[in-house]
Amino acid sequence: MKFGVCLAVGLALASGVEAGGVDQLKGFLKSTQSGRAAFTQSIASKPPRKPIEASGSFEFARPGKFRWVYEKPYYQLLVADGDKLWVHDRDLNQVTVKKLGAALGASPAAILAGENALEKNFTLKDDGQREGLEWVLATPRGESTFEWVKIGFAGERLAAMELKDSFGQTTTIRFTQFERNPALDASRFRFTPPQGADVVGE
Repeated sequence: MKFGVCLAVGLALASGVEAGGVDQLKGFLKSTQSGRAAFTQSIASKPPRKPIEASGSFEFARPGKFRWVYEKPYYQLLVADGDKLWVHDRDLNQVTVKKLGAALGASPAAILAGENALEKNFTLKDDGQREGLEWVLATPRGESTFEWVKIGFAGERLAAMELKDSFGQTTTIRFTQFERNPALDASRFRFTPPQGADVVGE
């Protein structure tokens, strides 16, 4: 599914420069209902493989709606409409669809687009300062494809996210141009499969 496994679609951030990462994350989720940003992503596996690089943009409107677009090196679109998750692979002309609840679960996307049930699904812990950022460590309580997720903040700005999956790969995402609570058109979170596309799933 190419980069779809990292639908992390982008996550959380902050409030309070001196607050720890957990307090920043909780404060952000209380005060932020929507957001958008550009991102760069690098997936590193065991040497000697080179990291896989990608870039694109994301938008979200809580609860349960997000749009994650990979633009380089090839196009892939993930759209959650509050009920279902749609993954469109344009090169394969294939669309995968599944119930959003099952797709989110204890995933990084649940932190960003979920309904604030953080401590139900994750164990949260301050993870100190690194690279000039304040970090929070989120460990899934239940079954998940991720071992852990780390979210980095620069003051009140979402700056980075790191994820380690069950295959031992580490994904690093850097966010730029983050906008908090922009007015996003509802159509951004609706998806209609292209004519002729192979639709797999529910």
